[in-house]
Amino acid sequence: MSMRRSGLAVCALAALTSLFVGVASAGATQVSLSTSAAVSRGAPSSGCGARAQKGSTTLTLEIGGHQRTVIVHVPAGYNSLRGVALVLNLHGSGSTAAAQEIFSGMDATSDQGSFIVAYPQGLISSGTGFDWDIPGVPLFGGGNAPRGSANDVAFLTQLVPVLESKYCINPREVFATGMSGGGRMTSQLACDASNVFAAVAPVAGLRLPSPCPATGPVPVVAFHGTADPVDPYDGNGQAYWTYSVPTAAARWAAQDKCTKGAKTEHHSGYTLTSYQGCAGNAIVELYSVIGEGHEWPGGPTMPRSITALLGRQSNAVNANAVMWAFFSQHPMPSR
Repeated sequence: MSMRRSGLAVCALAALTSLFVGVASAGATQVSLSTSAAVSRGAPSSGCGARAQKGSTTLTLEIGGHQRTVIVHVPAGYNSLRGVALVLNLHGSGSTAAAQEIFSGMDATSDQGSFIVAYPQGLISSGTGFDWDIPGVPLFGGGNAPRGSANDVAFLTQLVPVLESKYCINPREVFATGMSGGGRMTSQLACDASNVFAAVAPVAGLRLPSPCPATGPVPVVAFHGTADPVDPYDGNGQAYWTYSVPTAAARWAAQDKCTKGAKTEHHSGYTLTSYQGCAGNAIVELYSVIGEGHEWPGGPTMPRSITALLGRQSNAVNANAVMWAFFSQHPMPSR
C-alpha cells in the first residue's frame, strides 16, 4: 500500500475516533481506582458478590505506575454471584477505547451472551488516539515506541486480575480480541500470556510473534478482509506486516501442533480455513471475508467517509457472534 494510502488510512482512523469518542463517553460512568489486586488463575474471582453497575463504566486505573483508561461493559443480566466470561477488546492504532466500543458493537453481544467486555486504551499518542507498544514491533508508520513507554503486555495481563477483583469472573474464561494494531497485540498476548487468555480472536491483525513463548496451545479464530488496504491480506505491507494472513494462520497451526492440514470451506461472501487435530483440543480458524476492507465484519455501519478509505463493509460474517461461540467452546483447560 502506498504511503499516501497509509496516510489516508490514518486520517480515517482519526476521524473514526473523533466521531465516536464523544458518543461512547457520554453514557459512561467515571470511576477512579488504584489497585494491585492479584488473583490465582485456578481460584474463584474475588469480585464475586461485589456490587457492579450494569452498562458501561469508564475506569481510571493505576497499573504499572501509569494511569490507564478502561471502559467496562457489564451485561444487563449480570449476576454478581455467578462467574462470567471476560473479553478484552483492544482498539486499533490511532484509535481509543471509546471508539472501539462503538466500532466493534460488542456491547450488544455482551448483553446477549451475558459476558463482561472490557475496552482498554493504549498510551502512545497517535493523532487523536493511541497506539499499543507491541514488543519489538514498529508502530503504524514505521516508527518505534517512545523511550520509556508503558509495557502494554504487562498492563493487559495485570488488568485481568484487577477486573477479577471487581467483578465475578470465571478465570478459565478470559479471552482477547482486537482490531488491527489491537489484533496484533492480541496475537502477542496469545504468546506472552497463554496462561491467562484461554483463546484469542484477532481482527485484521493476525500475526505469530517470534519468539512465541506460549506455555501451551492457544485456540485462535481470526477475521480479515481480502481487500484490506491497511494491512493487506497478501502481506507486503508496512514493516510490521510482511507475510500474508493465510501464512499467519498456518504458522499458528504449527505453533499449536495441529496434525491435520488446512481445510477450506467456501461460503457466500467468505472462506473459512481451519486447522484441526491440534494439541490440547485447540483449533485455528481463519475467516477470509471476500472484498471487505479494513473493517470489523458484521459491525455497525460506518459513515461513507470512513468506508471510502478503509474499504467496503460486508455482512457475510458476524465476527462478534462467531468469536463468542468460539470462546464459549474453548475455556482454559485444566493444567
